[in-house]
Amino acid sequence: MAVNIQSVGVIGAGQMGNGIAHVCALAGFSVILNDVSGDRLKASLATINGNMAKQVGKKAISEDDRKNALARIKTAEKYDALAACDIVIETATEKEDVKRKVFADLCASLKPEAIVATNTSSISITRLASSTDRPERFIGIHFMNPVPLMELVEVIRGIATDDSTFMASKAFVTKLGKTIAVSEDFPAFIVNRILLPMINEAIYTLYEGVGNVEAIDTAMRLGAHHPMGPLELADFIGLDTCLSVMQVLHEGLADSKYRPCPLLVKYVEAGWLGRKTQRGFYDYRGAKPVPTR
Repeated sequence: MAVNIQSVGVIGAGQMGNGIAHVCALAGFSVILNDVSGDRLKASLATINGNMAKQVGKKAISEDDRKNALARIKTAEKYDALAACDIVIETATEKEDVKRKVFADLCASLKPEAIVATNTSSISITRLASSTDRPERFIGIHFMNPVPLMELVEVIRGIATDDSTFMASKAFVTKLGKTIAVSEDFPAFIVNRILLPMINEAIYTLYEGVGNVEAIDTAMRLGAHHPMGPLELADFIGLDTCLSVMQVLHEGLADSKYRPCPLLVKYVEAGWLGRKTQRGFYDYRGAKPVPTR
């Protein structure tokens, strides 16, 4: 029996969490955004409001749409507030132990028929499902960043995911106005399996001195028509996230072609994680980004 999804819980009020809350509220779902930090929840609501205001400015939505959508979003610092949700989407950091702890703590608060989804970009859905009390009602729903702008969502079944969970999840994503790519449960799924090795290769190209930051990004922007160069994109994604995905690929597929570039490791060890820390392959502390190599 497929669940008719009407209310959505979102765990984590970071960049992905507030984007998912944003698109769900605009699509007419009632949303509870959960985070352990009250300050982060306040900041998240301000971000959602600002992003919706931009959409109003571009005439993508009306002022009434914005007001109604914001009214559908509630915030909560505890999991018990998610008790009535039909689906809960986890957007915690891309570390398996953190996600497993979230699921172990969360499930006790949910109704038995609720679907639990993860927004992981690389970790095994089957393995994460095993840390819940409902592997058959567990699924991967991987949104792209930034969520309000990106049209694609990857939907990934674990080995135990049942058909009703899969159908309800697909119907939910379609209602958000997104296009679905169904992926098998292999490390990093489709987009990141192709994208992250390309970024890693760009970092190797820098590491080996084939070109500097500016040359590499210009080459791929103008030579392959990518909207953003691979090093600029790595800074946008977060170099720690890039490294996590490469490590999942390297460990999960045991192929040396996925070995994370030592330069990527060095930047992460330095705490230069890209835009979010103001430094990565570019330095963002001035009026315009300056390459760091």
